[in-house]
Amino acid sequence: MNNSISDEVALRIGMAARALPACDVSHMLKILANIVDFPPSIEDLSGLSTKELQAAVAGELLNASPHHLNDALALLKGEGLQETEHLPVPKGLAEGEMPDSIRVAIASDYGENLNGHFGSCRQFLIYQVSAEEIRLVDLRMTAGPASRDEKNAFRARLIRDCQLLYVVSIGGPAAAQVIKRSIHPVKMAGGRDAREILAELQNILAASPPPWLARAMRQPPVNHAILK
Repeated sequence: MNNSISDEVALRIGMAARALPACDVSHMLKILANIVDFPPSIEDLSGLSTKELQAAVAGELLNASPHHLNDALALLKGEGLQETEHLPVPKGLAEGEMPDSIRVAIASDYGENLNGHFGSCRQFLIYQVSAEEIRLVDLRMTAGPASRDEKNAFRARLIRDCQLLYVVSIGGPAAAQVIKRSIHPVKMAGGRDAREILAELQNILAASPPPWLARAMRQPPVNHAILK
């Protein structure tokens, strides 16, 4: 009897675990053990229903919202894997590197793209940006509390070291949490390449940053139209 899990099934399980709050691969396997035979097959995962997964997740005491459950179920069924399996790799930042730079968060669902809403994006891409360089320094997954108020505060804390946030959309209560932490939110149409957006920001940094950006970069402020 073969008890091994195929690479395709392992990928689906790993990505589904990432979509659920406070869940890892071993926890996801325990959840699946309640509803399918081991080892699970592609056919087993493709045949799962929302009701089955919801009951199994509740049995493991995970606080998963319908949004999280739908995402996890879609990934278990193999939907959207091409968008999520190739995540960008951060390079990190040593102390003292990139002086006169700003830290920027971009709400993203896949790739190096601005395509996420603050309350539902899968991850925040974290960049360090100066007039000379754009560097991806971190990738922060957003699985966390399900209730709206707790989720907004949790996500704002995830990016508390950033000065600027790009999102497709953000609600009033969430924006208040972000602004409370001295992060400037910028709403922009989705589907754009993150580095293309940051190249535009570089042009502002290279010229005369607006006062709030100059303060973040510890530079003397220069009169300039505020970035909208």
